[in-house]
Amino acid sequence: MTDRLELRIDGEDGRETTVGAARDTTILDAAHAAGYEITATCGARGRCRSCRVKVLEGTVPPPTVQDNVQLGPEAVRERFRLACQTKLLEDTRVRPMPPKAESGYQILGGQAATTAMALDSGVEKRLITVEPPKSEHHQTSDLDEVFNALGESLTSRRVAPELVRDLPARLRQYKGTLTATLFRGQLVDIEAGNTSEQAYGMAFDIGTTSIVGSLLDLATGEELAAVGMINPQAPFGADLMSRIAFAQFNTKNLQTLRGKALNALNDLIKEACGKAEVEASQIYKIVVVGNTCMHHILLGIDVSYLGLAPYAPVLRDAQTIPAAELPLKAAPRAHICTLPILAGFVGADALACVLSTRLYDSEEIRVLVDIGTNGEMVIGSRERLVACSAPAGPAFEGAQIRHGMRGALGAIERIAIDEDVTCGVIGGEAAIGICGSGLIEACARMSEAGVMNASGALTRKTEDLPPAIGKRLVKSDHGAEFVLVWGAESGKGEDVTLTQGDIRQLQLAKSAIYSGVAMLQKEMEVGADDIAELLLCGGFGNYVDVASAVQIRLLPEMPAERITYFGNAAQMGAQMVLLSEREWQRAGELLESIEHVALAARPDFQELFIDGMNFGAPKRRDETEERTAVAV
Repeated sequence: MTDRLELRIDGEDGRETTVGAARDTTILDAAHAAGYEITATCGARGRCRSCRVKVLEGTVPPPTVQDNVQLGPEAVRERFRLACQTKLLEDTRVRPMPPKAESGYQILGGQAATTAMALDSGVEKRLITVEPPKSEHHQTSDLDEVFNALGESLTSRRVAPELVRDLPARLRQYKGTLTATLFRGQLVDIEAGNTSEQAYGMAFDIGTTSIVGSLLDLATGEELAAVGMINPQAPFGADLMSRIAFAQFNTKNLQTLRGKALNALNDLIKEACGKAEVEASQIYKIVVVGNTCMHHILLGIDVSYLGLAPYAPVLRDAQTIPAAELPLKAAPRAHICTLPILAGFVGADALACVLSTRLYDSEEIRVLVDIGTNGEMVIGSRERLVACSAPAGPAFEGAQIRHGMRGALGAIERIAIDEDVTCGVIGGEAAIGICGSGLIEACARMSEAGVMNASGALTRKTEDLPPAIGKRLVKSDHGAEFVLVWGAESGKGEDVTLTQGDIRQLQLAKSAIYSGVAMLQKEMEVGADDIAELLLCGGFGNYVDVASAVQIRLLPEMPAERITYFGNAAQMGAQMVLLSEREWQRAGELLESIEHVALAARPDFQELFIDGMNFGAPKRRDETEERTAVAV
């Protein structure tokens, strides 16, 4: 994998400008560095549409929240992006398409491309002037005078005691000039002086493997900082059922897991505020999404029966909780909002994916697939939505794979097999293991090369293979193995291999996803040709080679052009709810309209799962690409 990419820009005069840029450079920065002017009216902060481009060739990067806010879901779907927010992932060709007229920055796409909605987080900061009580005969108080100044904006007189403990000093310090903060009409902060432009929020996606968060300016939607970490609960179980088993009927263990999650959120809040140089006390709204298990653990809810049939959640409705009650100490003025849960293993993260992809408003049948330890899938359109979940396990994260690792420096992520094996390694370093995307591609290439058959068994007929390939099929204490990198070339002094057991782990994981989608197709009575688009969601999905995923039957057999990377759709959905109370309300509406299919209760699922274990007939990669081109 090269770190130097080529950006081609189609100009208005019909001329094409080619510039070189490092991977992960934004299109705007790459253009400006080469002297090509793309206007960025807002200073490259994602707060206008002036740097809009259309991606003509190359992978379309997943949209950011600013892309969705400024351009709307239909334009995003049509390959439009903000140049200031979009990073180069591979050689790319774009056409700058600045709007003819700006119509305001705080626009969020609604149910259709023509529907717009101003950002409304539910947080309101008001600069008020308050006269302290002056007469003993006037039956009032400092707080009464604050309430009077707020007028009809105030819908609740409930106030946390700590909010008024030093109100007398603040009220008199600036001669009655205060900034009052309301959340859904309730007073949540009183500050001396004018801080009306300082209101922030955070959106978190708590996954089984990792936790990611983003700090946003609630007035503009601008992302100020992005943070993330490995979920610190991982030592207590790599998958959901392991963590449920750890906490099952054991309150102490449940509190251990909960403490890990709360400490992680506290640390990430502090880190984000440090990066953006803002006060954590001015974070007023935090939206958290995650699967049902992560949701329940965070709230301290018993997960014992979540792991037993019929796998019912304890609660499904959205929750709003003051930070002090959770408790979340790093953001004392915040309210924590969780999204609704669809079913036992189809959590708030899946609903957030539906929100961000606008699946509920699609005229055509679309599928979203969130690949992770717990795979979640939704199929449908504005007429009907059906969801399910399938336990893929941690193989895609490198767990239970002999030389498996996460996508970090030294991980094999790309494989080519011809007369010998060539590996692409993250960071260009010597290989020390293989990550999930590399595992998928390795099995696709091994299937093409005849190293393994359709059932996943490594071949014994080495005489039919090129000599260098045949030598890589070895036997060890772990059984049959295929050597990807010889020990002398690796970064750890031993062969980096794929074992027969590793292949079986991948088969179980990929069949869970494949058969889950197949069951939804069966429920909706649609074939692969009827699916207008498959949206590949989740952080892992961004690194998967689509052709390889289709070839090994991780995804339905359909043209690669109809499979779109959408990035972390759950995190995007959380950001949208953070910025818009309408999206919060929409989440509640979707809770009642999305149907759930319980795979374990369907007798025909077992047949689909067994069929999904198969890798399909081996094809050369050029044949696969030719078939895809003909289908398109």
